[in-house]
Amino acid sequence: MTDHNPLWPVQGSERIDALDVLRGFALLGILLMNIEAMVGPLNGALTGIDPALTGADRWADALIYFFVQGKFYPLFSLLFGMGFAVMMQRAADAGRPFVRLYLRRVLALLAIGLAHALLVWSGDILTTYALVALLLLLFFRNTPASRLPRWGIAFMLLPIALMMLSGLMVDAAGLTPEGALEMAGMKQEMSAEMAAELQAQRQAQGSGSYAQAVAQRGDDLVMMLTYLFAWGWQLLGLFLLGGWFVRSGAIARPQDHAVLHSRLRWVALPLGMVMMAASIALSPTVEMGILGLRESAAMCLAMAGGVLMCLGYLAWIVRGLSAPATGAGLRALAPAGRMALTNYLVQSVVCTFIFSGYGLGYFEQLPRAWQVPFVLGFYGLQVLASHWWLARFRFGPMEWLWRAATYLQRPPMRRG
Repeated sequence: MTDHNPLWPVQGSERIDALDVLRGFALLGILLMNIEAMVGPLNGALTGIDPALTGADRWADALIYFFVQGKFYPLFSLLFGMGFAVMMQRAADAGRPFVRLYLRRVLALLAIGLAHALLVWSGDILTTYALVALLLLLFFRNTPASRLPRWGIAFMLLPIALMMLSGLMVDAAGLTPEGALEMAGMKQEMSAEMAAELQAQRQAQGSGSYAQAVAQRGDDLVMMLTYLFAWGWQLLGLFLLGGWFVRSGAIARPQDHAVLHSRLRWVALPLGMVMMAASIALSPTVEMGILGLRESAAMCLAMAGGVLMCLGYLAWIVRGLSAPATGAGLRALAPAGRMALTNYLVQSVVCTFIFSGYGLGYFEQLPRAWQVPFVLGFYGLQVLASHWWLARFRFGPMEWLWRAATYLQRPPMRRG
């Protein structure tokens, strides 16, 4: 592979078109998933299907929960792992040092994520990605490609095993009258704490000042980071699996891995849908807190089913790129994917401004069913804006900043 200026975008045949298209597609799913927690309080979007909704709102909530929630952050995570592997391969091929370069990249992402989480929106994923990426860099940089899927699957199964064990212990503790009474008291106390947290988010985001919202985001960030010890292992597993897709050639040369992609489309996706249906049948609404075996099993089925559906989505997008009927339409998403960081942050900035109390004040005023056309319209504008921007500039604004912090130089921005 010919070396080139590292401050310029990847050129020509070096670029894996499918990655840009998948990032663009993932942006739509991320906004469909996040919009509920932008219109209303963050914790209100973490409990499955809202039992208070009826009619079209309930249908929209259920369909998004089934097809979107828990499927697109795994896709983004796979893509992050693919980006890690691409950068590592390019550094090796060009004979450039990798560790210090990638460490600066991760620390820059951490800074962007913290600013996003505290100043814009509590549901930030970038901070979590940066922290997990440090583990990826420290322990798995030299892992042979053949071992990456094994490690990835093991790490993805770890939180599922821990959650099931926790559910068993909760149910076992309630088998005696004394244990049942104690467990009921703990659940009641936890429910009261979660309700108080939900109300604090509602007050700060819906009617508080910007300073109050920032303070609440600090509390939310601490809460989200505590969850990292439980579900961060899944992210690490997805990073490793994404790295394997690049290092094995499964994403750049899907024709050489036709059996794998066929199984992802026709086995993984349907199996994931069955698991999601079983999860909803067990417990369509799961309160955050102390979970028994039934609720734990529902969450585990949703977690595993979400990853399988995500892999199925990936395989169908890759298949669609090679089909004349759908290839051109899917490639139209590539510019949005090349500006994925910028577009992700713009989604937060614009939606927070529209729905927060210190912004336009439409907090909890956009019905669930109307959130879908809002997202589709907004995403369509982002795709058009990305085409316009990249026709004039080499990078998105935040991609330029991220690259400058990584290489400690200012990349050329305008096209020549």
